[in-house]
Amino acid sequence: MFQDAECSRLLDVTHLGVLDALPDGVVVADGAGTVVELNRTARAMLGGGATGQPLDEVLRLQDQDGNDWCSHNAPYDGLSTRTGVPEQPWTLPSGQEVLVTARIHRPTPRDPVELVAITLRSGRGRARLDRERSDLVATVAHEIRSPLTGVKGFVQALLNRWDKLNDEQKRLMLTTVHSDSERLSRLIAELLDVARIDTGRLSLYPRPQDSTVLVGRVVDSVAAGTSRSVELVVNGDLPTVTVDPDKFTQVVTNLVENGVRHGEGTVTVTLAPLPAYAEFPGVLMTVDDAGRGIPPDIRRRVFTKFWKHGERGGSGLGMYLVNGLVRAHGGTLTISDSPAGGARIEIHWPAQDRRQD
Repeated sequence: MFQDAECSRLLDVTHLGVLDALPDGVVVADGAGTVVELNRTARAMLGGGATGQPLDEVLRLQDQDGNDWCSHNAPYDGLSTRTGVPEQPWTLPSGQEVLVTARIHRPTPRDPVELVAITLRSGRGRARLDRERSDLVATVAHEIRSPLTGVKGFVQALLNRWDKLNDEQKRLMLTTVHSDSERLSRLIAELLDVARIDTGRLSLYPRPQDSTVLVGRVVDSVAAGTSRSVELVVNGDLPTVTVDPDKFTQVVTNLVENGVRHGEGTVTVTLAPLPAYAEFPGVLMTVDDAGRGIPPDIRRRVFTKFWKHGERGGSGLGMYLVNGLVRAHGGTLTISDSPAGGARIEIHWPAQDRRQD
């Protein structure tokens, strides 16, 4: 009998220790509304309280209208099929916001409530998420507003001064409007692709492609729109790569334009067969610039959404999208230092379809 009592005491001590080790506050009340468990985190959040007290006295939470949690949610009332209270924001006596959820336990649906288990989680995580969403909205709004302002301005000028403008002026304005509308379309496409990558719904249609032809088109297109030198170097006989040509072009365009925007000197794109010791056969593509490069301690952050480095603009989605598209093809991407002192982006493009690997 002594052994049974001692085992019971040890189990109680272990149980309390586990509850106190939890990062969230835990409050458990019995069927009569009396608190039977209260861990250390909950006591700190609620500014006190103890077992044996009524739940409504321990759980001193209020919403913006001054309602208290127990009266508002009435965990002991309602339908017998009710099993919990969904997560809700409430305010502690200290003024801090917490996210509160509860589980309602009955032996059977026809029995009265036996236990109410409540958890309290700091609202800082939600506040951080809200800030990130606000940053997202602000970033997207800024990126959209810039080309849209140009489109509106030139269209208004064309409408107001059509008869006074010569053909060359009209052509210049329409060319600018077309360029800005293309920029808007690309930004929207990037946002959609980011959402598809996040949800695992990105659709790829890979087929054998000549990487020299695809990369050459991008290099020629970017070079035509900048005074910077953009070069393509092809070393050796290249195998075909199995890629979605549109997504492949999107990756290369992002990298070359990043090199032009953030780097200095010549941007060089090099294509070569992957060495025999590589993980898979395919094409090695490197993009080098002569800028300040990317310090090793922040290279992992490059692939996060809305990451920006340097003073020049951009949506901050480019490298996140590039990394997602490369890995969706089964390829790999790394960042290192270029021989010219800037950044080197190295991509291994597979010769075969590796999406299932």
